[in-house]
Amino acid sequence: MTRIPHERPGEPNPLRALTLDRLRRRTSMKWRTYPDDVLPLWVAEMDVPLAEPVVRAVTDALALGDTGYPAGTAYAEALAAFADKRWGWDGLAVDRTAIVPDVMLGVVEMIKLVTGPGDPVVVNPPVYPPFFQFVDHMDRQVVEAPLGADGRIDLGILEETFRRAVADGRRAAYLLCSPHNPTGAVHTAAELTAVAALADRHGVRVVADEIHAPLVAAGVDFVPYLSVPGGEDGLSLMSASKAWNLAGLKAALAIAGPGAAADLARMPEEVGHGPSHLGVIAHTAALREGTAWLDALLAGLDGNRRLLTDLLAEHLPAVVHRPGEATYLAWLDCRALALGDDPADAFLHRGRVAVNSGLPFGTGGAGHVRLNLATSPEIIEEGVRRMAAALR
Repeated sequence: MTRIPHERPGEPNPLRALTLDRLRRRTSMKWRTYPDDVLPLWVAEMDVPLAEPVVRAVTDALALGDTGYPAGTAYAEALAAFADKRWGWDGLAVDRTAIVPDVMLGVVEMIKLVTGPGDPVVVNPPVYPPFFQFVDHMDRQVVEAPLGADGRIDLGILEETFRRAVADGRRAAYLLCSPHNPTGAVHTAAELTAVAALADRHGVRVVADEIHAPLVAAGVDFVPYLSVPGGEDGLSLMSASKAWNLAGLKAALAIAGPGAAADLARMPEEVGHGPSHLGVIAHTAALREGTAWLDALLAGLDGNRRLLTDLLAEHLPAVVHRPGEATYLAWLDCRALALGDDPADAFLHRGRVAVNSGLPFGTGGAGHVRLNLATSPEIIEEGVRRMAAALR
């Protein structure tokens, strides 16, 4: 029998706060896409109540009728202070930031600044599916540089891909997922420094999606791309969205390294009209006052990673799982289960549990699924039992 981990002393674990009955009252994508008999462990929404400082900030704004357009630099100042305290990075300059509606729309605007129609954008599959969708929609060409067998950036493959991407004189960008979704890999300072050197050698501009940066496991250090030697001409997108479950309160920050300040300055002024004012308020409160809540969440996620490892060993020993160093997502290699390229389909229809199919993540995704760990231990246990039942 797998033992569900106990809550640690101190701040309550937000992953234990909500019952399944209460979660099913939610009207968001996670809880409305499938029938009620399906257990949803898929899209990146967390089963948590909001951090109290966020609730208070938004409630106070509503009481004031403060629901106009965003203004000022409070969000950037809060992120700069958080980055300094959390990551030891004092290089986030407020005057080299701009608010954008969300990380992916910010990625689109940054790639438009450094490439033109038809230019290549390098990605590391298996990777977050919207990378493919958004790049294609903006009339750029996705070029894959697959991760290595260890689930990390393969620098040899990356260099060859960069070389091919710029061979005919085209501009090229590298859309870096850091930490990586879905593998949960946290790129080291040495890896990122090597990436920056390769990008400089081949004239490739780096745009880093760092939305999962606050969600690192115990003992793991997140390194901002713009902080490494050679990263000065990079562009980054950050947000409190994933770490504090604020996807419905839209706001993110585009950040330029010192060598990319002129690029960011060319971003159209109207892009800054897209973020939600309430979103900016919520994200600012999370970064300033929500760190105790975040620490409790991270402790709960560490417990859930260990729990999942034990559950898989007990119920699905043929599944290969390398616990991630970050994010609240687990990448499961189900190829030994003989469920074909899309095991998520069998888990849904035979086990009534929804996980993400690996196929949309690109090369390396076939036979894999992505499972959302940001829920209660009891729901994770039930989800794995349902997955195992799909094999009977």
